[in-house]
Amino acid sequence: AYAQTIANAPTFAEVGGKIILFLLRVFGFVAIIGLVISGLIYLTAGGDYERIDLAKKSFGYSLVGILLVLGIYVILKQIGGILE
Repeated sequence: AYAQTIANAPTFAEVGGKIILFLLRVFGFVAIIGLVISGLIYLTAGGDYERIDLAKKSFGYSLVGILLVLGIYVILKQIGGILE
């Protein structure tokens, strides 16, 4: 029996790129959920300064997460454009 290659098989780079984009979407979604949760904590703080501080910190972390995901996405798109 002779081994044959599959004609329309995706390359390793295509599969890896799809996996990375999926992970970036998941992390971006989690960061947006973090923004919503921090907003809810802030709204329900009721003047409790510790909860307000917690909401501000979680908002900052969520914002950093979103910017990080967007930055990675831009870098990967640039690398992909160079390699094509």
